[in-house]
Amino acid sequence: MPVIVLDAKDFTRPLFLVRTLEAISGCITLSLVASLEPSALNENGTNPEHVTTFRIFCMFTWCFFFSLTLLIHILTIIQFHTLIPISWKNLTTTVAVFGMLMSLSASVVFPWIVMDHQNPRPHSVAAAVASSLTLLAYASESYILCTQAHEQRGYMGSTPGLLKILQLWGGCQMIVLIVDVICGPVGEVHGWQLWVSGVSYGTCILMALITLVVILGDFAGRCFLPFNRLLAGFCLIGVMFYMVATVLCFTKTLQLRDLRQITPNKSVELVIMETVVASVTLLAYTVDLAFSIKLLFDRTHA
Repeated sequence: MPVIVLDAKDFTRPLFLVRTLEAISGCITLSLVASLEPSALNENGTNPEHVTTFRIFCMFTWCFFFSLTLLIHILTIIQFHTLIPISWKNLTTTVAVFGMLMSLSASVVFPWIVMDHQNPRPHSVAAAVASSLTLLAYASESYILCTQAHEQRGYMGSTPGLLKILQLWGGCQMIVLIVDVICGPVGEVHGWQLWVSGVSYGTCILMALITLVVILGDFAGRCFLPFNRLLAGFCLIGVMFYMVATVLCFTKTLQLRDLRQITPNKSVELVIMETVVASVTLLAYTVDLAFSIKLLFDRTHA
């Protein structure tokens, strides 16, 4: 079978250019951060557990999306994506939006740890700038894809689809925060609360991944339950779990005065960050549940 390559005019289109920028800036970011010595990330006495956890998170984010974007870019150029049994338009939208959100997290977390030094190294500053360029590129691709016609952008480019990507992003952030907090001094104070929150976040991530697999694989017609009802059930479970997790987060936040006496400032900041992300994700689940109920109501009375 002959390989079909894009026309010359396709190489100057905005979508091709932003994906090229994503791959280049992602590669530069990985190279710069990999060249940093681990000791360079802890020169100011920051808790080494925080540094290790978030360094792994940032490196995984940049590496994963660089590899995925490069693969999508190559498959698009040689036009092999038509041979893959998945919904390509939903895949590209998911990668772009999820990559934007994860790059936003990495672009905030990395300077928060590294730029805390009084004399940040040039490689650290360059890596933060390159990460910001990656974020900008993913944001541009998300805008391009989400402003296309509904037939071109697919379900994941609609409001319910974007909310599901936001839910998955929130769950990923919460797992990282929970793992880091459990390993720190706060975990000894709020052990059972953290484990309850961790189970809630893990369950919601699993439901989000199942939804993503069904949509990308076009398996909606093969589900043992009507897909719309399954989505509504997932949203309802997500709302209940995140309500519990958010209440626990606010409970820990109200005890910050006591925590400040026995924990470092970074640990207190993590509790605040967990509360904010949990609240945002709860809002996403609540709005998504409203969309699901409206869809079920419209179909029932159609």
